[in-house]
Amino acid sequence: MKSRRPMPRAKSSLQAWLGREPERGARRHRSIEDNPALQAIWDVVARIPRGRVSTYGDVAREAGLPGRARQAGYALKHAPDGMHLPWHRVVGAGGKIAFPPGSRAHREQTRRLRAEGVEVANGRVSRAALVGRLRGD
Repeated sequence: MKSRRPMPRAKSSLQAWLGREPERGARRHRSIEDNPALQAIWDVVARIPRGRVSTYGDVAREAGLPGRARQAGYALKHAPDGMHLPWHRVVGAGGKIAFPPGSRAHREQTRRLRAEGVEVANGRVSRAALVGRLRGD
């Protein structure tokens, strides 16, 4: 009969929570509001004028993050409630509303855009509503 060796105990985040030393190489938790990339995206979205729209890709490019359209979407999803960003002014490529048709978010974005005078037909905004450069420099 083989003797069983005791399993080594793994350190866990519970140990850190209980006041013990954190593991070597452990990363410190950083607030989402402290992320400079997300801040840059939020700044760009805040500059989109009423009655105009921009795409996720253009927002990312203007924020200095070319090719990061998905990060622009992530930034909007995780924006603090108190920011009151005009999230509805950001659409997918070609002016398409990115939310699934018929969803609550799709209806809300369409409603908000139309209230600002943006033409929305078949889940797309008119090309005339797409804004050019947003940088304030």
